[in-house]
Amino acid sequence: MAAATEAGAAAGRPEPRHGVRIAVIWLVLAVAADLVIWFVWGPHMPPGNMSTSAADQQFDFNVLSVIAAPVMLAVFIYFGYALTMWRQRPGDEEDGPGHLRGEARVQAAWIIVTSAIVLGLAGFGTYELIAPAGAGAGEGPQPIWKPAGVNTSSLTSWVPNTKNILQVQVIAQQWLFTYRYPQFGGMETTQLELPVGQPVEFHVTSLDVIHSFWAIQLGVKADANPFLDNVAYTTPEHTGGFTVRCDELCGIWHGAMYNYGSVVPVTAFQSWVKATETRLAALTKTLPPFALVYTPNEISGLAKFYYQAGLPGAGGQYYGPQDPEQP
Repeated sequence: MAAATEAGAAAGRPEPRHGVRIAVIWLVLAVAADLVIWFVWGPHMPPGNMSTSAADQQFDFNVLSVIAAPVMLAVFIYFGYALTMWRQRPGDEEDGPGHLRGEARVQAAWIIVTSAIVLGLAGFGTYELIAPAGAGAGEGPQPIWKPAGVNTSSLTSWVPNTKNILQVQVIAQQWLFTYRYPQFGGMETTQLELPVGQPVEFHVTSLDVIHSFWAIQLGVKADANPFLDNVAYTTPEHTGGFTVRCDELCGIWHGAMYNYGSVVPVTAFQSWVKATETRLAALTKTLPPFALVYTPNEISGLAKFYYQAGLPGAGGQYYGPQDPEQP
């Protein structure tokens, strides 16, 4: 930069205001990029807005992208400008400028801007951990923040549009997920159905090794650990299908451990529950009583049920109520 200044002065030309040039280019491109991210790309940012937790995550990604784009552009624009304006010219054998000192304004601006970004993100991240009832909708075994205005303790009844939150237990095993509805006789199915507009409390556990329940389009992700009840909250806001995957390496068929769920109108959910309760009544009687965690018990006919459901990974082992003497 010093060599360019000297060359310009020797030729009688004033040196361009490089900082102003870079700032103008950066400002134009940064504003354009942020507008595209927020209004064009943002509404399609995964995981979408199918549920409250998904919409919260989409908002977070959009905010972080809007912050990151100007920073990345500043780096790329400076590199591009430097390579264009201050590259070595033919016949120029001079060394570049040595170690530069001073520029207190640049140093102060750098410290102020980067500190503001870091502290702002810390505050934003802390708020977003609390507001949507947990990061990724996963709260852990003892939730600190719960959805406001709902009863999260009722495991015996659920009526639409009441304060009783819908309870769904997610039971993972090598290599499938099953779903138990304690408020509907403790029936357990291989199909996850949820009513639109109704708050849901997931209780996630495992029968064998560590798994991870990831309802992608719902924005819900919670580890499934044996002998641990992991709680996650969400409220489906749009009907449609979603994919459930295991997001923790759990064995040779980990990649095949997925299925699909549906968010349906409340009346359709009630009809499905009633029909499923009747269809699985005999099987439900053979299952252990509902519990938040289970220990191994082999249930006669359970493996056949899983095989008929097209889930050959299941070995037919079920975890009954945990033995209080077990560590």
